[in-house]
Amino acid sequence: MTQTSPSHLPFMKMHGLGNDFVVIDERDGVSRVTPAIVAAIADRHRGVGFDQLAVMTKRGNTDVHLTFYNSDGSTAGACGNATRCIARHIMDESGKADLTLTTERGTLFARDAGDQLTSVNMGHPQLTWQDVPLAEDVDLNALPIDGAPLATGMGNPHCTFFVENADAIDLEARGAELEHHPLYPERTNVQFAHLVGPDHLRMRVWERGVGVTLASGSSSCATAVAAHRKGLTGKSVRIDLDGGTIHIDWRDDGVWMTGPTAHVFDGIWHL
Repeated sequence: MTQTSPSHLPFMKMHGLGNDFVVIDERDGVSRVTPAIVAAIADRHRGVGFDQLAVMTKRGNTDVHLTFYNSDGSTAGACGNATRCIARHIMDESGKADLTLTTERGTLFARDAGDQLTSVNMGHPQLTWQDVPLAEDVDLNALPIDGAPLATGMGNPHCTFFVENADAIDLEARGAELEHHPLYPERTNVQFAHLVGPDHLRMRVWERGVGVTLASGSSSCATAVAAHRKGLTGKSVRIDLDGGTIHIDWRDDGVWMTGPTAHVFDGIWHL
């Protein structure tokens, strides 16, 4: 990336299956990102536009620490596709095939999966009402919401519905309503999915603080975990999103997510 100056902020534009990000490198220890800058860059008409913005910093002995912002300026504890994109960037930059990253979620591990695919271990799902978090103790496998969705935490809260046809859902209307459901004190990501075949799901996503997105890594992880808990699939699942296909594998050491990444362009934001 281009060297920064007091009036110039270099950035990278990346996407994972159409889930797009602005990435800012602060590994030199100089903090430049403010909520006002996040909001300005997020504007798809007057700025750059993104689903999430990620800031890279150096912390401890890990390869990178990541902080995530939604396009409305709120923070996100996890962003799986952005983590994969940045992991691929650092692999290409360093020549390493295995990385250790930290986020608000904790320590995550990434590896080169071959064929330009990148895998990230998103950690273990959070499966208690306090950890999701929910406002009260209810059945996480059948929430008291019309449609009996499942609740899962993946560093951020998720609400997953299994329906006959995910493509027939009015995602903008339902997602906006459910994001602010009182059962979710920190708001929630919302997914609608249906079974295509054995261990194969079709899923669409509404992300809290963003809206409809073409893909979501943490939502894909949550949906795969929910599908297995519901008895619909095994622990290794293919998920077809609006932006493409991702593979989720719920293993003993956590939920691994594997898919493609893209570095679209580099730019400079004029402060």
